[in-house]
Amino acid sequence: MSDTAIVIGITLAYLLVVLAVGLRARGQASSSLEGYVAGGRHVGVVILFFILGAEIFSAFAFLGTPGWAYQHGAPAFYILAYLSLVPITIWALGPRVAKLGRERGYLTQGDMIADHYRSKPLGMLAGVIGVMALVPYLTIQIAGAGLLFQAATDGAVPFWLGGLLAFLVVAAYVFASGLSGIGWTNLVQGVMMIAIAWFLGLAIPERLYGGVGEMFTQLQQQAPEYLTMPGATGMGWGYFSTAVLVSAFGGAMWPHLFMKFYSADSGKTLRKVSVFYPLYAYLLVPLLFIGFAGILAFAEAPLERSDTVLLQMVMDVANFSPWVIGLMLSGALAAAMSTGANLAHTAAVVLVRDVMGPTVMKNASEKAAVSATRWSVLGLSLLAYLIALLNPGSLVMILLTAYGLIVQLFPMVIGALFLPQLRRASVMAGALVGSLAYVLMDFVWSSPFGWHAGVWAILLNILVVAAWQRVGRPDSDASITSPASR
Repeated sequence: MSDTAIVIGITLAYLLVVLAVGLRARGQASSSLEGYVAGGRHVGVVILFFILGAEIFSAFAFLGTPGWAYQHGAPAFYILAYLSLVPITIWALGPRVAKLGRERGYLTQGDMIADHYRSKPLGMLAGVIGVMALVPYLTIQIAGAGLLFQAATDGAVPFWLGGLLAFLVVAAYVFASGLSGIGWTNLVQGVMMIAIAWFLGLAIPERLYGGVGEMFTQLQQQAPEYLTMPGATGMGWGYFSTAVLVSAFGGAMWPHLFMKFYSADSGKTLRKVSVFYPLYAYLLVPLLFIGFAGILAFAEAPLERSDTVLLQMVMDVANFSPWVIGLMLSGALAAAMSTGANLAHTAAVVLVRDVMGPTVMKNASEKAAVSATRWSVLGLSLLAYLIALLNPGSLVMILLTAYGLIVQLFPMVIGALFLPQLRRASVMAGALVGSLAYVLMDFVWSSPFGWHAGVWAILLNILVVAAWQRVGRPDSDASITSPASR
């Protein structure tokens, strides 16, 4: 049996196992909308820990993280910096969001916003921004899967087919099982990706340099610019710091994070998850080791695409057996697919409930809403797959672009949870101005001082909200206390 056949065989076997686990969970899922979306609000600590872990650790983690360490060096540590703030987000927001969800029947972020501000158009705006940010995030997972298959099989499975296989498996079990399928598959895939990441992160430096410590010693001697800011590519403290801020505050605004808060069986469960969450974040440490190992390994012949450094290190430099390559591919696919499942599920729910619900599906039954959500999973996944075929650039940069857009929801979400004096007209104007400014700065103009454009956009957003609060007309029902603020 050829090496390529072994790699493909191991990977296909893994995909079948994941598909079987995801479809089997269908029997545990309620046929109601609440069961499909929020798992009946009975998800416990262990499953929620792996679901929330998979929200963050994706193809971006397995390919983008070592890619940035290889390309930039020290600036890649921005990823660890912003992830250290995630437990604070879960602790501060999670229990209150979960409580409101149980009391008011919220299933999406848009539900909470529309109810608090007594404004369906504002909930729709939040939904539109959410879907626009989620689709590029989903594209990362499909593009990552395509890159993995193409490189690990030496082109035997092309980019388009690799991405298609992952897309079909994820879409199938999310379509059938909803959150129950996501939870159980994420448990399997979380264990898989953690084990593979640590094995490769320690084995590669050991094989090439005699250990992690020796690797950094050689790196300090031969390429010290990678170990200090601004790194080898001149990324300054301005972009580094603003990328941390945008990722930290934007990460708290993701619609899929709110939906998982709603699924928790209690606020106490969410606080337990926040305490143990850093254990999952240690997954990134060995992946950074792999990127730093590639700096010396490819010093004379730099890679054309930095996101492939993990694949090249495993296949061409460290000389692992095809069995290890097959397991590596499976572990990396686990990262892409577990996050992809969450994103496809959330994007479909947000599209149907927040955008289509108040308009074309205004009088639809619950059964029709569940059916539309299932088919939207397929439609949005297909859209992300088609975008992935365009072979987008750096996975990290795609994600940073999505964060810059989703962070524009920050004022309206904080207003709904903690600042009831904010009016709907104020937060709507801020979100519209901030989103437009971000798109223009990111795609048309250049961001001042080389900072992440999302920071300027959210500052403008907040200024518009503050100005509108002072000079704008009060909402007609401003005297009524909203449900979310009670």
